[in-house]
Amino acid sequence: MSGAKSDHGAPQVRIFGTVISTYTRIVQTTCEEAGLSHETIATAAQSPQNRHPFGKVPVVEVDGLELIESVAIAHYLDNSHNAAALQPADHAARAVMDKWIAVANNYLFPLFERGLVMPWIMHRVAGYPLDPEKINAALPQISRALGFLEAELQQDGAWAAQNFGHDFTLADVFLYPIVRSLELTPQGEVGISQCDHLAAWLRSCEKRPSIAATRWESEP
Repeated sequence: MSGAKSDHGAPQVRIFGTVISTYTRIVQTTCEEAGLSHETIATAAQSPQNRHPFGKVPVVEVDGLELIESVAIAHYLDNSHNAAALQPADHAARAVMDKWIAVANNYLFPLFERGLVMPWIMHRVAGYPLDPEKINAALPQISRALGFLEAELQQDGAWAAQNFGHDFTLADVFLYPIVRSLELTPQGEVGISQCDHLAAWLRSCEKRPSIAATRWESEP
């Protein structure tokens, strides 16, 4: 059990999920941005204690609600408790933000997670042998994805939000742990070190209090 608690009693948000989960961290970061006290109850995705109907994490209790799906959770927390501060008011900018959240969830996360992140987690935590064929098969696609991110950052800044006067949005909240988890693998670290704009964006995000407050224990 981890996370920030209120000095006045129970936390405002209870997060049920694995403590190393990318999406648990996304919810934690959104809570930090909104100034919400929160508590993470370690809950394995595939366990009887997990109330998600499809065996995913996290499940969140807030304001008498039980919420699933991190996009819905993050929007609710930001809208209800943060005056939508993580979402540009401009419709075009918000569409760009939503696009990047979708790209992160639908393409980057599955590619990075299956190709490098989970193989290395299972190796480091559970002692499973690495599968070099699986990793090597994923590397070309991961390299192309990193090149795409680098080109987009070079052209538009931080996911185009800076063009609309908004320097940190929910797009950053979702993208950061997905890219950072890749950087914590040897091959991912090498790949990202070759992407100047992407590496600079990561280091910039790390200066944000909400990112610092939700660091994984595995981060150096």
